[in-house]
Amino acid sequence: MQLFPFTPIIMFTLLIHNFSLILGQQPYIGLGTVACPRRGNKNSIRGYTCNGSNHTCQAYLTFRSQPIYNSVSTISTLLGSDPSELAKINSISLNDTFETNKLVLVPVNCSCAGEYYQTNTSYVFQNSETYFLIANNTFEGLTTCQALENQNRNPANIYPGRKLLVPLRCACPTKNQTDKGIKYLLSYLVNWGDSVSLISQKFGVNYMTTLEANSLTLTENTIYPFTTLLVPLHDKPSSSQIASSTRHTPPPSPPSSENRSNKTWVYVVVGVLVGAIALTSVLCAVIFFTRYRKNKNKDDSVVVSKRFEATEKKPQGKVNEKLSEIISGIAQSFKVYNFEELQRATDDFSPSCWIKGSVYRGVINGDLAAIKRIEGDVSKEIEILNKINHSNIIRLSGVSFHEGRWYLVYEYAANGDLSEWIYFNNVDGKFLSWTQRLQIALDVATGLDYLHSFTSPPHIHKDIKSSNILLDGDFRGKVANLSLSRCLEGGDDQFPATRHIVGTRGYMAPEYLENGLVSTKLDVYAFGVLMLEMVTGKEVEAILTEGETNLSLVLSAIIGEESGQERLKEFVDPSLTENCPLELAIFVIEMIDNCIMRDPAGRPSVHEIVQSLSRILNSSLSWERSMNVPRN
Repeated sequence: MQLFPFTPIIMFTLLIHNFSLILGQQPYIGLGTVACPRRGNKNSIRGYTCNGSNHTCQAYLTFRSQPIYNSVSTISTLLGSDPSELAKINSISLNDTFETNKLVLVPVNCSCAGEYYQTNTSYVFQNSETYFLIANNTFEGLTTCQALENQNRNPANIYPGRKLLVPLRCACPTKNQTDKGIKYLLSYLVNWGDSVSLISQKFGVNYMTTLEANSLTLTENTIYPFTTLLVPLHDKPSSSQIASSTRHTPPPSPPSSENRSNKTWVYVVVGVLVGAIALTSVLCAVIFFTRYRKNKNKDDSVVVSKRFEATEKKPQGKVNEKLSEIISGIAQSFKVYNFEELQRATDDFSPSCWIKGSVYRGVINGDLAAIKRIEGDVSKEIEILNKINHSNIIRLSGVSFHEGRWYLVYEYAANGDLSEWIYFNNVDGKFLSWTQRLQIALDVATGLDYLHSFTSPPHIHKDIKSSNILLDGDFRGKVANLSLSRCLEGGDDQFPATRHIVGTRGYMAPEYLENGLVSTKLDVYAFGVLMLEMVTGKEVEAILTEGETNLSLVLSAIIGEESGQERLKEFVDPSLTENCPLELAIFVIEMIDNCIMRDPAGRPSVHEIVQSLSRILNSSLSWERSMNVPRN
């Protein structure tokens, strides 16, 4: 009798405890996979909650075959699946391989591990990888970087050869679902062009049932590539249901005309060094502005902070003393021109050949070239360019010295600089499509990745901005103007701090402006600002509201609110109109937001940016073709 008064309380407690089991919903992860480690506290990002009637069950994943994971053995090993079962459900033999991008069904045993459902596999950490790359590229979104960090001890201590526990996203049906005859849940990898309706139709599932399983509604049902959607199944999935699901990866944009014979460039591969260009060839030039924009001053907005002591200039005599040494070294790598050759090439530096500033267009041996006149010491820039051979960094092909001035001869960029093309109010009406902007951004990031990771010692650019990105005849981006570049002088990946603050307003990172701290994350911050300008069609000064200096606050209205996609329509460059996939644009905004974080430690590496942009570009090209968007 004494227990009776407590019975209603106990029943109420049990009801609350089992409430999630009755509802049978798992929140869709949304854009959580983009931000790592930022905004990664939602439970759904770490895994599906253990709310099913069983703590273990048979579940299914999907995976898109990619080299090197394109066979029964490699995919089953990567995902911890039984190879015989994987071969059987996909109706192939154990020794068969899958065509690239083939959708593969993967049977797994799913079970509760603490708070989350998961199926575990392992992965050996490779050189230059991060949790973000492992989650979103190797495992294609079947796990998240937050889940990896959550389930591996000392997550910051990552090194080549370390064995990682990889929790893959799976779930078991709730009581509510089993009562309706649902026996299995399939974690489906969303690709571009997918929708809840199409995925449901593919597997013969009721549309509303799929929405319900993912806590989506008729009005809130947007899904994003590289995420998982739970598909509730009454029967085991079959290979016939995914037979038409192969999505061929779009071919990369055509390489620049000078490299058409080189077939090795594939934009989705990070850090690939594209075809060696002979240093003695003469293909030169830099086209900046052919006319002034109203706010031309931005291009020349180099500032020196008064809070810091300026570095003492080297006397001109010091420069001249090094002249013979510099020319001697140059002659081994670059052509040394007589000044008269450059006079003939530019019609004696005629105004008709003037491009901008001290840059002139010239013709040398029938080829266009850009000739830049410089006063002062150019040894550092020449030394850097002498070490570099990359298609996404402008190439120096020759030099000349005359009456105390240097003349540098660069490869020709037929479409000028990026600042002529991305601003909505440009006077020439020039326009870049969404995919062209992404391709150029990927080119810039790839060039920076080369500077940061593949030069010895590593270098940072320190002046990434729209006017320092040149476009060749095929609108492929090339990083230019390495005059402010710095190299790693010590160990531990540390660049020395400086008291000489030089750069362009709006592009300089807070830690550099305030404390003179120098690292590769300066380029990441500037790249984020550049991408923001490319997406909005506005210069950074126009994006910031009066008195505001924090760009992240500008983005918070888009990525931090439920109505973010509507805000995004107003935020994107109006010239893109309907020719921009907003579902992918929000991924770019998230990436930009991570790049411009105040804390440099929270910014991604350029290597991570390259990986993310490759995937977004790949999906955007598919979208462009599916929508028959006209190409420029």
